Amino acid sequence: MSEGSTICAVSTPPGRSGIGIVRLSGPEAIDAADRFFTATNGRPLHEQSNRRLIHGHVLDEGCVVDEVLASVMRSPHSYTTEDVVEINCHGGIIAVRRTLELALKAGARLAEPGEFTKRAFLGGRIDLAQAEAVADLIGAKTAASLRAATNQLQGRLSERIMALRDRLADCLARIEATIDFPEDEVPPLPGAGVAEVLEEIRDGIDDLISNAQGGRLYRDGITTVIVGKPNVGKSSILNAILSEPRAIVTEEPGTTRDVIVESVDLRGIALRLCDTAGIREPGCEVERLGVERSERALDEADLALFIADSSQPLSAEDVRIIERLAAKPHVIVAANKIDLKQDADMSEIARKLPGKKVVRTSATEGIGIKELGEAIFNEVTNGAEIAPEEIIVSRLRHQKALERARTALRRAGEALANALSHEFVAVDLRDALDALGEIVGAVVTDDLLERIFSEFCIGK
Repeated sequence: MSEGSTICAVSTPPGRSGIGIVRLSGPEAIDAADRFFTATNGRPLHEQSNRRLIHGHVLDEGCVVDEVLASVMRSPHSYTTEDVVEINCHGGIIAVRRTLELALKAGARLAEPGEFTKRAFLGGRIDLAQAEAVADLIGAKTAASLRAATNQLQGRLSERIMALRDRLADCLARIEATIDFPEDEVPPLPGAGVAEVLEEIRDGIDDLISNAQGGRLYRDGITTVIVGKPNVGKSSILNAILSEPRAIVTEEPGTTRDVIVESVDLRGIALRLCDTAGIREPGCEVERLGVERSERALDEADLALFIADSSQPLSAEDVRIIERLAAKPHVIVAANKIDLKQDADMSEIARKLPGKKVVRTSATEGIGIKELGEAIFNEVTNGAEIAPEEIIVSRLRHQKALERARTALRRAGEALANALSHEFVAVDLRDALDALGEIVGAVVTDDLLERIFSEFCIGK
């Protein structure tokens, strides 16, 4: 990103829509927009009021491209803290594309992924955790994940991290004072010694780490693959969980030839269900490809939902699938078709998959479907439900930084307990301080910024 440049991008998804927005940001944003936008009131944008919608037209060499509404947000009171102009075009590919081309022709350059939000961070409007929350908010799949992202965007996680950093910085300052001025009187920490305060800080970090798994579930959701031999009711189970007929269901085995993916809100967590082709010896090339995709989906899934036909004895195909599932940490068994005569030996499944939850279901009758959803939720959350209103850690980057800070604090505590030189303690405290600083961007590298903002779409 070249410093001081003016950037532009389409900030709305491509395709037909009510409006399409072209955004410009940078020191020349207003002048650039004035080269292709003419207001109905005849005044150029640099004379228009701030934060008002201005009716006008986008012109290309005097020819009208579109009738639009424009708005000006002057620095520093904008998303990026720079001068920003937004052109609201009619939705559609051509009008928006032509407006973007005119912005480029006027001197702006095409923005990189996430560059508007990156400038908001570099301009001090938001910290790094809040910037990441913007991406999480855009990608939220449930109301609960939206609330969690909104809380982080409002700075609740950042406030907690900064409070821990402030206490840690105070400890470090006092430790360094004893190094620099060993004979001077350094006042004790109010209310407790350094070791006790460090323990309290570590407890605060532990609290944040403890909800990291649940936080990532809210952000990322759960990928669950539905597996089993053909004609055991996999597609019927999918339809029952979704409460709508999404997959084709017939008496003929092998109806599903590809992986069908659907999502449902499971108590605030996005449950991504993958209905697969029945795993068996394929009878043709198309079926072979379907089975290969099923096996690949099984390898990549967070959880496997094995469907067994409880009205039939276990077959060699069932056993082969069970043996493959034995190595997966998260497996749930649905003993389906319990409305029919029972011939399957469920105890054999229990022996081959010890400790795995078995839920008796009838997809056609709707029996056990609610219990199946509860079993999936409990399996991936260990039964611990986290309210999205809480301050949660939803990114692995944050969790790893917190773990590094905790490890450094543990070393500092051990150094104090063993009466080692305060210089050793100070090194560990600085490491902890830097680790916490990485979360909010107080300590940051270009590589880290590149990695974070490359996840964004162009235009945000």
